Amino acid sequence: MESQLYMPATIINRVRDLRAAKGWTQEELARAVGVSRQSINSIERNRYVPSLELALTFARVFACPTDEIFTLENPQ
Repeated sequence: MESQLYMPATIINRVRDLRAAKGWTQEELARAVGVSRQSINSIERNRYVPSLELALTFARVFACPTDEIFTLENPQ
């Protein structure tokens, strides 16, 4: 059995959807979590994977568990 620790994975996030559901701009979300608007844009476009600390901050701001915001796509 091969270890799944070394399998490449893609992180899927729902930041854009959750932000839109609140009616917030990227700038408003950026202020709420303490990062730049450019960081929010990069996260939403899957160009940047946030740190654990930032992921937990998103969970607090969106009032939902981190695994409802970020999930691992199963490698094929």
